[in-house]
Amino acid sequence: MQKKFLTAVLVAGTVGAMVLTACSSSKKSSGGGGLVNSGGASASGGGKSCNGSGPSYKIGFQGALSGDNKQLGINEWNSVQLAVEQANAKKDLCFQLTALQSDDAGTTTGAPPAAAALIQDTSVMGVVGPAFSGPTTATGAKYAEAGLALISPSATNATLTSQGFTTFHRIVPTDGVEGKATADYLATKYKSVYVVDDTSTYGAGVAQVVTAELKSKNVKVDTQSIAPTTDYTAVAQKVASSGDQAMYYGGYDAQAGLLAKSLKGASYAGFVISGNGAKSSVFTSTAGASGDGFYFACGCLDATTAPSAKDFNDAYTKKFGTPPSTYSPEAYDATNAMIAAMSAAAKNGTVTRATVETAVNGIDYKGITTEVKFASNGEVAQATVNLYEQKNGAIALLGDITKQ
Repeated sequence: MQKKFLTAVLVAGTVGAMVLTACSSSKKSSGGGGLVNSGGASASGGGKSCNGSGPSYKIGFQGALSGDNKQLGINEWNSVQLAVEQANAKKDLCFQLTALQSDDAGTTTGAPPAAAALIQDTSVMGVVGPAFSGPTTATGAKYAEAGLALISPSATNATLTSQGFTTFHRIVPTDGVEGKATADYLATKYKSVYVVDDTSTYGAGVAQVVTAELKSKNVKVDTQSIAPTTDYTAVAQKVASSGDQAMYYGGYDAQAGLLAKSLKGASYAGFVISGNGAKSSVFTSTAGASGDGFYFACGCLDATTAPSAKDFNDAYTKKFGTPPSTYSPEAYDATNAMIAAMSAAAKNGTVTRATVETAVNGIDYKGITTEVKFASNGEVAQATVNLYEQKNGAIALLGDITKQ
């Protein structure tokens, strides 16, 4: 049985300024209403004057806060807390906010009770997450049934917006987009690629996209599926003996780090790359020096170097004593977008799950990672896939993968 933690955290600080206007949305059945962020004025609309007092509402977070892949969840949860703290300190909301975490351990078995805890708390008006694709698949229908808006910073499986999860939104490109971009990059440089996946919803899904796109480009592809383990010696030897010029891994950070060590032990000299799930400090600490020269494709921003994220980077580092990492800035944008939607609902009448979902559907919020604006199916309107490389024990941004 997975361990589940549910903790309320009351926080205080400054949210990015918002201008709210009404607009219609064709998404789902909750009807019109929406908001725009112009980045210059404080929240207004509906005739109400707000001073940070009023009813108390919660923004939930569902993600891995325990287990092998907890670092990605911690990165996101930290950002949720920071955004809520800043919003309360600004004192221009018509309500008070609390951030509430619910740990799903990154698993499909841990996800339902984690979601139930948030759904059953009637003061939760929106959820940032779920963080991973498997837990989203396991809980999306329940959240839709509850009418509870989701904005995921990192769940990327391409099928999540076609399974009837009517309250699901995400601000990152899908595995279909990332996988195709990765395969196209590989196809311009290599004639043979070994594709390995971890059998998870995320890992297997993105590996299938990469494989299909490579084959369409007439690249020779070998494949191997292996559930998470502590010993990747055998699969590393298969990759090394295949003679393939490159290897792609669809899976998460801890296992990717172990695989990197095994590939080094097997003297594999080919190009090695993984996706967004593997890019984190956990990979770096697990792989050690074996991780140098490992590449990552990720529809995510490096907040430590991006000019748009400087203030966020400074605030995050000051609060948590460590720089933001993978999906920290995306979670910050997702939380601020949810706060903007709740503010729109408050100033246009009342904050309910239905009115917040309506506002999320019509949102146009300028974040630090992207413009948070959703298509009718919940996909973000625009996003970039970046290429990263680990050098000297640190993962560094190289830029848009389509331009490398």
